[in-house]
Amino acid sequence: MSYIERIWNTQQGLEDRFRRIGRGRFGRVLRLARKPTYDEFVKSSWIVGIGIGIVGLIGFIIYYIWLKVPPIISDVLGI
Repeated sequence: MSYIERIWNTQQGLEDRFRRIGRGRFGRVLRLARKPTYDEFVKSSWIVGIGIGIVGLIGFIIYYIWLKVPPIISDVLGI
């Protein structure tokens, strides 16, 4: 198989994949998808922001525990 034939086959494969995007497993989801309204976007943004804040707070608490607890334990054990 020559170089040009391999390139041609690769191009055909890519074009076939793009043609099947709307028909496959996710085709129905893509057809039903729509742009959110302003209110939906604002509510989703708030929820995501609150979630990020909670995850950050949990991470900070774990960091603080790892920073402060080992010296306390070493003092109690006399190490």
